[in-house]
Amino acid sequence: MKIGILAKKHHLYSHQRLVEAGSQRGHEMRLIDTSSCYMNISASSPEIHHRGGEVIRGLDAVIPRVGPLLTLHGTSVVRQFEMMNVYTLNSSLAISRARDKLRSLQYLVKKGIAIPTTGFAYSPDDTEDLIDMVGGPPLIIKLLEGTQGQGIVIAETRAAARSVISAFKQLRANILVQEFIKEAEGTDLRCLVVGKRVVASMMRVAKVGEFRANIHQGGRAEKARISKEETAMAIAAAKAMGLNVAGVDLIRSKKGPLVLEVNSSPGLEGIEKASGVDVASKIIEFIEKAKRK
Repeated sequence: MKIGILAKKHHLYSHQRLVEAGSQRGHEMRLIDTSSCYMNISASSPEIHHRGGEVIRGLDAVIPRVGPLLTLHGTSVVRQFEMMNVYTLNSSLAISRARDKLRSLQYLVKKGIAIPTTGFAYSPDDTEDLIDMVGGPPLIIKLLEGTQGQGIVIAETRAAARSVISAFKQLRANILVQEFIKEAEGTDLRCLVVGKRVVASMMRVAKVGEFRANIHQGGRAEKARISKEETAMAIAAAKAMGLNVAGVDLIRSKKGPLVLEVNSSPGLEGIEKASGVDVASKIIEFIEKAKRK
């Protein structure tokens, strides 16, 4: 097969591993710069052009690796491939759904999947009730547009929560306010879902003095054993978003596991190294099976 990988940063570990895994299985792999793609959406026969005037043809499948800053353009390119009847590993709709943190949490709850108590409001006039809604301080304040642990603040006191929420609102930023799961002690779980299976998992541990366990924020990754309940929850969360491949972040609480976030373009480096699983090959195998159907 000819498989395209839609990605901005071709040098990243995840993208290079997908090229390597696909090539080892006999496929022709091509990295395509998402930002260099453009389309004539009114053409009678849908086309995608690449910088320099090349018309991209002949792909059997596409692996979208759409970065947060390119969500609108990236999902438009994926949708154009869909119009061309090219198989896309994750659909444009599923990527858009997962990328919108508020929308994704609403979908999860609708499907009966547990999340931390979460509040959302437009007006700063509702701040006091919003703080009470999530159980009071300490609490977590998240920018809807944040990624890789950025745009997340812990407010230890009510005064601090008021101040941070007010500052974000003055900047016209959209935020979520979420209960702080103290018993997690700076850890969370990343489950890598491919199809209807969790193929790998890891525990992320925050560095000393930090509450965010994200590896990009200095956290470390460890091999993790997850329960049947956690496995089922991760698979259900990916399904709720409509994603064939997803990184599902869970946190262990007194109430049981809770879903923090579902990522449509999960990084492979941390989880492959921590788990020892060749996740990239699992993804290529899934595409092979999907194309045979």
